Amino acid sequence: MSHNKEAKSRIPQPDGPERAKEEERSHSDSLATMDAKVERFLKLGYSYSDILRVLESLRHDAQTNDILEELIKTCHTRTHNNRSVPNSPKLVPRGCSPSPSQARPGPDREAAAGFRPVVIDGSNVAMSHGNKKVFSCQGLQLAVNWFWDKGMRDITVFVPLWRKEQPKPEAPITDQHILHELERRKILVYTPSRCVNGKRVVCYDDRYIVKLAFDSDGIIVSNDNYRDLQTENLQWKKFIEERLLMYTFANDNHPPLLS
Repeated sequence: MSHNKEAKSRIPQPDGPERAKEEERSHSDSLATMDAKVERFLKLGYSYSDILRVLESLRHDAQTNDILEELIKTCHTRTHNNRSVPNSPKLVPRGCSPSPSQARPGPDREAAAGFRPVVIDGSNVAMSHGNKKVFSCQGLQLAVNWFWDKGMRDITVFVPLWRKEQPKPEAPITDQHILHELERRKILVYTPSRCVNGKRVVCYDDRYIVKLAFDSDGIIVSNDNYRDLQTENLQWKKFIEERLLMYTFANDNHPPLLS
């Protein structure tokens, strides 16, 4: 027993300066994590003071969804550069016609003051929920419900028009009735497509998504970085970097986890 005690006593212990360095590194890592969280929510339009207040009220390891939910409950976002948010921004179609019908607030879609408009990349979300094999409309419903339950009403989902057609083996789709329901609620907007000499010609729906989010000072829900659009428009590049909200699905019925 005494031998063990002597052995332990011989184990070198960090001296004062070394211990101070370790504590400083730990403190620096904690500050870096805090700064990353603050930067993420500043991009969504929340004030610095509100973000710090919420972070201090939660556990230090609180997840993004928990922090965002608390921010939504206790405060509102501010508009970018104090710009007013247009109710129905115009979409400019590129190379296809007709233009998609615009989503307008209905009786159950009155915009909640203070929240940014949400623009959902329907194809990206649905294919992600379907493990990139199936266009899963349930994924769209889960995404819309997540924002709707937080009090947001200005939500737009873009989906190519041909997804309304009868499903084909090479392009499977599940729960297609959800598309009709979201369209009825003025949440879903179809991007144009047409047939030319028996071949389908579709519009570039990414352009509609980014343009609407940019014009309405909103956010984009997608795991796509839209690199081609970033290179062609510097304003869009900065906007995408600041307003792209990425996500993941934990399981078939769990709401999306935002990052």
